[in-house]
Amino acid sequence: MSNPITSASIDPVSGEERPWFEFYPPGVNRVIEPLQDQSLSDFARRKAREYGNNTAFSNLGGSLTFSDVDALATKVASYLQNDLGLKRGDRIVLQMPNLMQYPVALYGALRAGLVVVNANPLYTASELSAVIADAEPRAIVVLANFAATLEKALKDVSVEHIIVTEAGDMLGQPKRSIVNFVAKNVKKMVPAFNLPGAVPFRALLEGKASAWTDPDLTPDDTAFLQYTGGTTGGTKAAVLSHGNLLANQAQFIGQMRAVLDDGAVVIAALPLYHVFALTVNCIGFFGFGGHNVLITNPRDIPAFVKTLDTTKPAALVLVSTLAGALMENENFAKLDFSGLKISVAGGMALRSSVAQKWHELTDTDIIEGYGLTEASPVVSVNPTHLKPRVGTIGVPLPSTDVKVIGEDGNPVANGEPGELVVKGPQVMQGYWNKPEESAQVLTDDGWLLTGDIASFEDDGYLRIVDRKKEIIVVSGFNVYPGDIEDAAMLHPKVLEAGAIPLADEHAGEVPKLFVVRRDDSLTVDELKAFLKERLTGYKRPRQIEFLDELPKTNVGKVLRRGLREMEESRTNS
Repeated sequence: MSNPITSASIDPVSGEERPWFEFYPPGVNRVIEPLQDQSLSDFARRKAREYGNNTAFSNLGGSLTFSDVDALATKVASYLQNDLGLKRGDRIVLQMPNLMQYPVALYGALRAGLVVVNANPLYTASELSAVIADAEPRAIVVLANFAATLEKALKDVSVEHIIVTEAGDMLGQPKRSIVNFVAKNVKKMVPAFNLPGAVPFRALLEGKASAWTDPDLTPDDTAFLQYTGGTTGGTKAAVLSHGNLLANQAQFIGQMRAVLDDGAVVIAALPLYHVFALTVNCIGFFGFGGHNVLITNPRDIPAFVKTLDTTKPAALVLVSTLAGALMENENFAKLDFSGLKISVAGGMALRSSVAQKWHELTDTDIIEGYGLTEASPVVSVNPTHLKPRVGTIGVPLPSTDVKVIGEDGNPVANGEPGELVVKGPQVMQGYWNKPEESAQVLTDDGWLLTGDIASFEDDGYLRIVDRKKEIIVVSGFNVYPGDIEDAAMLHPKVLEAGAIPLADEHAGEVPKLFVVRRDDSLTVDELKAFLKERLTGYKRPRQIEFLDELPKTNVGKVLRRGLREMEESRTNS
């Protein structure tokens, strides 16, 4: 489909053609309005005035209103400033899953003028030590369940102030004591640890709000050091400003408002420490009065399904693999989906088989978008008021410019693959203390080189082909792992799939496919015959191996790097 060029398709700033404007929902402007707030702290205070006693977050049977979040964040900010002596620009690590402590600690730290360093609770001691060594934080807030790992990490690095929270800390009595007792003594989820001088999180909630000093932040001040593998590989932190995050939520919120009412119940199943849920749930949906139901352990599928049954959400934020896991639960299909307005898939490519089955079970569509940490993260999304075009990542957001370029740096023709490059107010400031690596991905005129291979359709929709660095080159032909995985996932006996390159004496590289079976009767020969009908010769995997599970990132994305490392270890042993 191709739309005619009209005045509505012309960028008001550059004067260039932007055919995707035609697909914006009614009322969504092509350029976002000037930011209303100077910082995320100002943003949260304004939303507290606007939504007051409406529920903002709920978890473990407790809830916080917008006014609660605002009042507690100010107390936390005061404690950090006055009791711990933290100053504007100091770094603070937050290491916890989705609990109500997270938004309180987050907005409290930002209100104190601190820079938040999000850390995956499942980090090993060496991974956590590397983050601490790089970010040099003055404080860390850690869930007690992971404090033993922090103790090990602190053998090599140091943090001046350690704050330990327990799962039930935001709950009233007696529920708080019961939750904490069960976690520690019944479920044995809290290994013993020794962190001398650690401060209990609840002490922060007693901070004197009247002593808080406004740090007078601006949109250019750094809000987050968000650690990522980056577009060039290796662990590094994207420097994201208050303006970056405020702009990004303003860019995508119009798409959500097109289908959701203020105060909608939203499931936050992805971890808030991940940039996608951070921006979409903790900031974006918070920004129009959404009630975020925090899922602490999304891998507990039976409990997750029960939460869906009791909350009857209007919106779900998840990843393709989590959607697939939910649909494997027999009770999921029995749920009442009449109130579900939108499901958003992020963090990884949405499998067409998952999208199809989701529609069959829920009679709703999963909306797929695209983003990366370096863009705060959202770049594009399928228009929410239209039926999603499965296999695409939709169209660029307002105030977002996108090009698909070839090796010579010039735009390629529509339909041709090239590197996706992005420009807009959501693009990061650079990588923390890594100017050379920043220069590799940020051009002098503000373009972010994403490292992803994409193509434009004639009407402005985008398709992601694959990661540039994960291309498998077979006898000079580019093979994209996603093509192989998508084809395999169409087989009814395949649950998950991941493809990597293997060195080959003749072809240079050949594909290998790892598969988790849905049905144990599936054989290699059967799957190869199936793929022969769907993939040209050089794209077909030369080897297929069945595994019980595939390595995944903290948000459930298949980790091809983990598959490569596993294969390399076998080769070297």
